[in-house]
Amino acid sequence: MSYSVGQVAGFAGVTVRTLHHYDDIGLLAPGGRSHAGHRRYSDADLDRLQQILFYRELGFPLDEVAALLDDPAADPRAHLRRQHELLTARIEKLQKMAVAVEQAMEARSMGINLTPEEKFEVFGDFDPDQYEEEVQERWGDTDAYRQSREKTASYTKEDWQRIQDEADELTRRFVALMEAGEPADSEGAMDAAEDHRQGIARNHYDCGYEMHTCLGEMYVSDERFTRNIDAAKPGLAAYMRDAILANAVRHTP
Repeated sequence: MSYSVGQVAGFAGVTVRTLHHYDDIGLLAPGGRSHAGHRRYSDADLDRLQQILFYRELGFPLDEVAALLDDPAADPRAHLRRQHELLTARIEKLQKMAVAVEQAMEARSMGINLTPEEKFEVFGDFDPDQYEEEVQERWGDTDAYRQSREKTASYTKEDWQRIQDEADELTRRFVALMEAGEPADSEGAMDAAEDHRQGIARNHYDCGYEMHTCLGEMYVSDERFTRNIDAAKPGLAAYMRDAILANAVRHTP
């Protein structure tokens, strides 16, 4: 079988002009000519064109494509192995790009419209988008989650910085209380716990005492929270949980 330049262009989704150019530079010379001198392409020519288009799709310049295809040491299986390796690398790169786009979409849905540099400046090593999928799964149908999304939708970098500064100040208060030997049910610790609850209510969602105690329990039951909180001082997560519980009891009739 042989094919005209127009047929081959249709098969491959390229222009006739492209095939003429490949012929002119010696990259893909048709295997035959018609009686009228028109180009005729064989099945082997189509196989070579497929290889050319693959490497072009991956960004290889034409001179490198020619060197690859005309390498006397390479056989068809070697080309297939190389293509598989290149495709695998391309897929991994695209998957990473897809994840980055998804995270950006999630961040916008959360109202965290910060650049990566701004996020690092405000939150440090903690990525507020990291657990968004889990957050949606666990609390996506709750009023608290909806309130948080509505409140944070308009937050600016300055708002997030203020919230983070407040959290850092509370952490320092709790640590100072621990180091001073104040028990978790002391007035100072319970007052800090109350400020913690009110900060959540002010910046994110209505946080009653029952919900606040649930958060406190999560601080010690989820090792990720424990590890993050205890980074300021070992045992801080449990201390905060106990202070939150004592404060709830204090305010429960």
